[in-house]
Amino acid sequence: MKNFLFSLLTVFLLFVSGAQTLQAAPPKTATIVIQTSAVCGMCESTISEALLKQKGVKTVKLAMDTKAVTVTYNPKFTNPDAIRTAIAGVGYDADSVPANPKAYESLHACCKKDAKH
Repeated sequence: MKNFLFSLLTVFLLFVSGAQTLQAAPPKTATIVIQTSAVCGMCESTISEALLKQKGVKTVKLAMDTKAVTVTYNPKFTNPDAIRTAIAGVGYDADSVPANPKAYESLHACCKKDAKH
């Protein structure tokens, strides 16, 4: 009888510990939409190239009509703040993160916020 109860308790504990590991699986991808100060196709290329170099970024799509960049990424390797920082690092505003001033100054004239298009 003692062996039976011990075996039953062991099976129960294995079941409970296995169920806990199944519940904690993080998502493999996440998506974020970030407002930028992009104004032209060259901006789109610059932002896409910079983000695709970031570990964990899967896809980048910039909608020029709304200036919104949609980024699909692996949350194990990057996060929204790092993505915003990468965009700002190449000279563009990213939500509330302002563009890096030196990077902004080095942008082509057509990529500046006040450029006439």
